[in-house]
Amino acid sequence: MVGLKPTDIPPSATIKFLSAGTAACIADLCTFPLDTAKVRLQIQGESKTSKTAKNVKYKGVLGTITTMVKMEGPKSLYNGLVAGLQRQMSFASIRIGLYDSVKQFYTPKGSDHTSIVTRLLAGCTTGAMAVTCAQPTDVVKVRFQAHIRLVDGPKKYNGTVDAYRTIAREEGVKGLWKGTLPNITRNAIVNCGELVTYDLIKETLLKYHLMTDNFPCHFVAAFGAGFCATVVASPVDVVKTRYMNSIPGQYKNALNCTLTMVMKEGPTAFYKGFMPSFLRLGSWNVVMFVSFEQLKRMMVLAQVAWESPF
Repeated sequence: MVGLKPTDIPPSATIKFLSAGTAACIADLCTFPLDTAKVRLQIQGESKTSKTAKNVKYKGVLGTITTMVKMEGPKSLYNGLVAGLQRQMSFASIRIGLYDSVKQFYTPKGSDHTSIVTRLLAGCTTGAMAVTCAQPTDVVKVRFQAHIRLVDGPKKYNGTVDAYRTIAREEGVKGLWKGTLPNITRNAIVNCGELVTYDLIKETLLKYHLMTDNFPCHFVAAFGAGFCATVVASPVDVVKTRYMNSIPGQYKNALNCTLTMVMKEGPTAFYKGFMPSFLRLGSWNVVMFVSFEQLKRMMVLAQVAWESPF
């Protein structure tokens, strides 16, 4: 048995909520450079970019990371990390932590089986709920990641709080909620791709006794979930990133951004940054789900010990 053994006591909604947010932060800390590389590759080719950006060309995951370290320093790989962690604590806690509760809510009373439709509906619901709460943190994170700042060059924002203030001042409060619709679409799809796939793979492995409920099982299920989520979510993820990072007036709306990409860059533009997206989502899912499962068990054991000290 690898890690903590499964407990007979099911984790409460609160434990799942806290475990999901914490696990997502751990995953972000491990995979943030890949996320930043993904954003840089996704915005490459935009018609309206700064002179500095036009002179920088990114090629592949390692090439992007190497270019960033060379021109902007190693810290650039973690631009927007604070906003990213804020996002995960508010975002992942809802979309992952409340998934089982919402799934049970949608499951008819007396039913012993949860259908795929019910799982998809639960994934879409918690994904949309999470975006409505965490959208400003996502906007700030993307802005930090997309900004090219040469070594010793001027900063765009003097910290995360200043970024929130600057965006609200220059673009209005609506600026912090820019790209909400494509982000809801993207995260509803990602949530379904991740949670439903993980749920089904894990359930199948346990049902047919191919694996036991421990680390190898969680790893396999999480890796499959990451690949599935990347394939289905990449197009809307690219649109979301482009639109969030665009200057005022560059695109009329998310649909206009989509059409502009098709006309100027072709359909392949929707899969720009696919490899870093997969590397990031795949590794992120593995770290997150493995951490999530262990944190749930750890918190349940802590709760039992607290309630029964003797």
